[in-house]
Amino acid sequence: MHDENQSELDWALVLAPYRKDAAFIEILLVENGMNVRVCASTEDLAEMLAQSPGVILVTHESLTPRTIEAISVHLSAQPNWSDLPIFVLLDRKAPHARIRAELERLWPQARQIYFQRPVISLELVTAVQSAFLVRLRQREVRDSIERERDLRFELNHRVKNILASVSSIFRMTRRAADTIDTLVADFEGRLGALANVHSAVFEQGGDTVDLREIVDLTLKPYADRAKRLKIDGPELLLNRDAGTTLALCLHELVTNAIKYGALSTDEGRISVIWKISDDAQPILTLEWIESGGPPVKEPTRAGYGTRYIRSALSAIFGEKPIVLFEPTGLRCVARGLLANVVLTDLRPPFK
Repeated sequence: MHDENQSELDWALVLAPYRKDAAFIEILLVENGMNVRVCASTEDLAEMLAQSPGVILVTHESLTPRTIEAISVHLSAQPNWSDLPIFVLLDRKAPHARIRAELERLWPQARQIYFQRPVISLELVTAVQSAFLVRLRQREVRDSIERERDLRFELNHRVKNILASVSSIFRMTRRAADTIDTLVADFEGRLGALANVHSAVFEQGGDTVDLREIVDLTLKPYADRAKRLKIDGPELLLNRDAGTTLALCLHELVTNAIKYGALSTDEGRISVIWKISDDAQPILTLEWIESGGPPVKEPTRAGYGTRYIRSALSAIFGEKPIVLFEPTGLRCVARGLLANVVLTDLRPPFK
């Protein structure tokens, strides 16, 4: 009778060993759209309780010490959000007050509802339906508690990652700085690049960030040079880690371009271009191309920015980038499997 599309809470467990009581209750509830399972013997009770019934109905005859103990053990393992409804159908001549007091003592984690037999069918059906609704609200509380717990863990994880990133950025900036002013300026710029990506991820409401938005946000502080910036490529959603790393690399490249490269002159140009291959396993190629700036010579020693770019792009793309100090301008080409930089469950990862 159990519908697998229903929640695990949306079925009633019936314990009624006397005559045809179990069959009558089952037919009555099923006819009113409810799922029912009948426990035929106490030997099966523990196993059926482990399957988490949403409601339990017990008749007077089923209240044996063994049954009461099995339900008590089940209730003691219930989480705090659970207040399991148990319907108890007692005979007219039964000592109601004594039975209620004893069951309330033994089953404190349950919401007990008592009926005197013979039971009016409509009253029982209405009461069980109401109990299912109450159980649904309890389940919503459970889901809310679980979401809150997951959010706390996720917030803790993200804060730790951010603090680790800030610490790493400070260390790399300190090693490269030769004056306090340089340290402050470079550190603020790198933090700004990191903050821009986190803002973009937050605004998109997930763990992905648009590549074009990363480029736009990173280059936004240099809007006065926008006419000399060319940005071109298909829409592409990167995972958060790849987006953050790429933003820091772009920040290093644009900072270098302002100090020594294409953006240090009025004629210089920068192109940021990416494309995706049509292979069975698509390849993403991202290029940073400078032109029109002062003549470029390859340095005798790689600076920190270049070392960082090579290391960081290798980490996210899975392949070493090509950094060329061509006379016409710096050129950096990164390529690797698209799957390395997108969330694998995104369909499609790009348009």
